[in-house]
Amino acid sequence: MIRLFFRIMMLGLNLAAGALLAVWAMRKLQALHPDHLARRAAGGAVGLLEQAREFADDVLEAAAEHEVELRARLEVGRVEHGSAAGRRSGRGA
Repeated sequence: MIRLFFRIMMLGLNLAAGALLAVWAMRKLQALHPDHLARRAAGGAVGLLEQAREFADDVLEAAAEHEVELRARLEVGRVEHGSAAGRRSGRGA
């Protein structure tokens, strides 16, 4: 009687482990599906593009500040602080 109970318990545990393994494998296979990979790549590209834009804005701002400091030090002329951003967008001189 105890052996029968033990066999039924082992069968249940093996079935549960097999089901968990099957679910895990299906999720891994779905993650490798081309549509899923394309969505992940597109999301990463959008994030990378946004970071590149922020970096470019920071560099332009730092360059404009440095230009103002150099012009003040050399007494060449006055430049408005936002001139680099205006040149980039085509609105400034």
